[in-house]
Amino acid sequence: MNTLDFFLVRTAIPEWQIIGRLVIALLLGGAIGFDREVKNRPAGLRTHMLIALAAAIFSITTLEIVAGMEKTGHAADPIRAIEAVTAGVAFLAAGSIIQSRAQISGLTTGASMWLAGAIGVACGFGFFSIAVLATALALIVLVWLQSLSEKINPAVSPVGKNDVKP
Repeated sequence: MNTLDFFLVRTAIPEWQIIGRLVIALLLGGAIGFDREVKNRPAGLRTHMLIALAAAIFSITTLEIVAGMEKTGHAADPIRAIEAVTAGVAFLAAGSIIQSRAQISGLTTGASMWLAGAIGVACGFGFFSIAVLATALALIVLVWLQSLSEKINPAVSPVGKNDVKP
């Protein structure tokens, strides 16, 4: 084995598909993060993009491990990777939630971070229709429903009572 072989490990998923999955995860995570960035939330564009990218990498790596283990006759459980991503993103999201004086803020940002992780997992596994639909629905909730919420309850500030104010 020469040095070049060490760095060029053959993957079960073609490299162009891996690149596509990672780029789509970045873009969809960025779409959600853009909304958070525009609203001056602590977790914005880059955070959501990185969460989606990391989740996609974990998912792709899981598929590669499963494919490699199947060749040896061993079994692997890809659900464990999803559980690990979920737990990791939940930890990050919890950090964006602040409680003070009987008021909780940052819930929407925490939820959007968790969703970015789920979208990254979907992209990593190649479920693009699920990822795109989830992103579209998230943007409806984050943009349109905020306006509706403000009309229903005018006492809610434009920042929203569930989000951290800058």
